Amino acid sequence: MTLAINFPTARTADPSESTVPTVVGARLTVPLLDGRQVGYANLDHAASAPCLDAVRDAVDELLPWYASVHRGAGFASQVCTRVYGQARDTLRRFVGARATDAVVFTRNTTDSLNLLARALPKGTSVVLFDTEHHAALLPWRGPRVQRIQTPANADATIAALDAALSTCPVGPRLVVLTAASNVTGEVWPIAELAKVARRHGARVVLDAAQLAPHRPVDIRALDVDYVVLSGHKLYAPYGAGALIGRSDWLQAAEPYLVGGGATRQVVDWGDHLGVSWTAVPERHEAGSPNVVGVHALAVACETLSQSWDDVAAHERTLLRRLRQGLAGIPGLRVLELFGPEQDRVGVVSFSVDGLDAGLTAAVLSAEHGIGVRDGAFCAHIATRRLLDRSGADQQRAVRASLGLGSTAEHVDRLVAALRSLVADGPAFTYTQVDGRWVPAADERPLPSFLREVS
Repeated sequence: MTLAINFPTARTADPSESTVPTVVGARLTVPLLDGRQVGYANLDHAASAPCLDAVRDAVDELLPWYASVHRGAGFASQVCTRVYGQARDTLRRFVGARATDAVVFTRNTTDSLNLLARALPKGTSVVLFDTEHHAALLPWRGPRVQRIQTPANADATIAALDAALSTCPVGPRLVVLTAASNVTGEVWPIAELAKVARRHGARVVLDAAQLAPHRPVDIRALDVDYVVLSGHKLYAPYGAGALIGRSDWLQAAEPYLVGGGATRQVVDWGDHLGVSWTAVPERHEAGSPNVVGVHALAVACETLSQSWDDVAAHERTLLRRLRQGLAGIPGLRVLELFGPEQDRVGVVSFSVDGLDAGLTAAVLSAEHGIGVRDGAFCAHIATRRLLDRSGADQQRAVRASLGLGSTAEHVDRLVAALRSLVADGPAFTYTQVDGRWVPAADERPLPSFLREVS
């Protein structure tokens, strides 16, 4: 049977124009406390990116065919099985993986890293920097885990990793690296760090959750062994992620989850069950697969791959505008690991003297229609260390993160709103509920699907 699944691409009015992919919700309006409706300024892409129009179209195209994946005799099942298999090939191309690399579908980056942690050979030494996102920081446990305090200079990370690996005991070794910080947006010197790991016989897993939506990631060019990523960061918000990399450790490990799909055969031996497991990747994908999420992820990857130059140019322009605007606001401190000259993606975290981060985010939302993030961004060690280093008087920051749904007007609105807040304070009264700042009186209408039925 020959089935061709076409990946839709972003549409533009003229082929000579920019091919930046478009997103669902680009024309969304939200209510303000003063009664006005404004276009939503989504500056929270680093948490979850909006859905690409191309992804929505592809999901709509697939849904009539939706059926079970694998072992289904029905034609619709065969279609979905083909879709699922094509998605593996797309993800392999997206990260430049080797032909022998496994592509294991998961829920997200956190799921992928926990899966790999469960698959490590006994006695594996794990080395990582302490400013990692919790997804990359917490799965590794035991006496052979070594956390390096991140230096304040990118070049110094190379020497720090070399020193740490020199003290590792004999046995398998794994280095955990972040491609781009979700706190500062700074891109790490991955290729250089991977060279250090190779000299010490260590494998490398790259957390590409924050880099993959912004620029190409290439396993072979970077010389890393594993890449993990999340669909919801990649404009495919349907609950799929992937672990891509060398299959030997994954093949030797017990299944991450046990159940249907991971089993080749189960036999009743009376006092126990005899089980033989399938090979990678199905070995670690027990249960009914998320075919819609996987297809959405693949379409997002394919769409971005066709537009990298325009995606990068769009982001560079907005990031420069944002950083220049923030630099002129009194008392605003931008958080940086390595300094202003470091390569970075469109993520900027900051504090404002005398303004609580949570209150700042609440005001930006309720009075200006701007969505940002406040807190420590599931990277508590990194965020709090950088706040202390910058001389901030609080332990939480505000993060503005750019993406395909961001515009120059959004950036200018954020800068103007922050200037107004610094100069005049909030225009309305706010209170704390369960630790979060909210307007004391909020009569903004919810969308119809959330309103109570009378």
